[in-house]
Amino acid sequence: MLKKILKSYDYSLIIAIILLSLFGLVMVYSASMASAVQRWGYSSDHFYQRQKIFLIGASVVFIFTAFFPYKIMKSTKFLLPMVSISILGLAGLFIFGHVAGNAQSWFKIGPFSLQPAEFVKIFVIIYLSAVYAKKQAYINKFNHGVLPPLAYLVIVCGLIALQPDFGTAMIICLIAGAIIISSGMNIKNITKLILLALLLATPLLIFLKGEIFSEKQLERFTVLSDPFKYELDIGFQLTNSYIAIGSGGVNGLGLGKSVQKLGYLPDVHTDFIMAVIAEELGIWGVSFVILTLGYIVLRGIYLGLRCKDPFGSLLAIGVSSMIGIQSFINLAGVSGVIPLTGVPLPFVSYGGSSLIQLAIASGILVNVSMFVKYENNYKQTNLEPVKKQKQQNENVYQFRT
Repeated sequence: MLKKILKSYDYSLIIAIILLSLFGLVMVYSASMASAVQRWGYSSDHFYQRQKIFLIGASVVFIFTAFFPYKIMKSTKFLLPMVSISILGLAGLFIFGHVAGNAQSWFKIGPFSLQPAEFVKIFVIIYLSAVYAKKQAYINKFNHGVLPPLAYLVIVCGLIALQPDFGTAMIICLIAGAIIISSGMNIKNITKLILLALLLATPLLIFLKGEIFSEKQLERFTVLSDPFKYELDIGFQLTNSYIAIGSGGVNGLGLGKSVQKLGYLPDVHTDFIMAVIAEELGIWGVSFVILTLGYIVLRGIYLGLRCKDPFGSLLAIGVSSMIGIQSFINLAGVSGVIPLTGVPLPFVSYGGSSLIQLAIASGILVNVSMFVKYENNYKQTNLEPVKKQKQQNENVYQFRT
């Protein structure tokens, strides 16, 4: 039994996750070694050592979730504590939260920081997948099958937006949208949801009188038109990102040889780590990251389509959507396609909360893939003797008749 289970794991998916995480660890060291000393007065390997600790912890979490049967997560005994903890955790930030980057989004625990909103992403995926899987029989009844599960989504997104962290709230809404579209709900009800969201958002925007975004956040839209016009002010990050990407060319300057990380480009080991990868490793490094992320996302969607269990299918699609959405927002922000939002690049950027959350999510994805392959390979094989015996009995019956 154990041998069959181990054979059923999707090792190509596991290898892709491991390679990307190890590559991220190397790039965190390369990107942060100068700023750690110049900006914070730490040793050159400070962020590398911390990221290594996070990665070891994430590995343990990944192994646990990869072996933990995902079907247990749809039980009320699992969902109720999860929902309660997430709401209480987000509400507790307004009392005990630590402010950083103009947002009260972290719990400070000694030398480490915990961002609850990162874990709420995976909680929302589990909750919506479980509830909509259970409601398949009446998924298109708007008042019973569609609306009730969204109360949790509205509460957590509201609490995150009040921190304020509109970027994370938007990402959670997009992930929820991917699950809703994949749940089997008809176009009529999806349209109703969109219209309802617009109806609720309009009075809020009128009440806030355009103050939903701070002046600093609005500047991120302004700078997109011509970053070099504001290169010494609000366009400083984006122009230096462009210079880093342009300097790398095809082959890059070489690992560790980035110039822009020497005080020119802020947040090099978090939001702008892809700019350093482009500068040091050129198009080859960028291609490796994009292709590996693309493989993980597409593989997850493929597994979701193959999974016969509605809960497992929605879980796989939700996790894949989350990784894909975050990757797009980070890469589009670094390249100036959309405004910067401070979203880390999955598996690559520095950050403990993000890495642990991704370990949980990818472990669940690997677990779903194992069940899909196990059921397809072994359960069907086990049914063959039964089908054969049934056919023989039918043949005997027909002969006697």
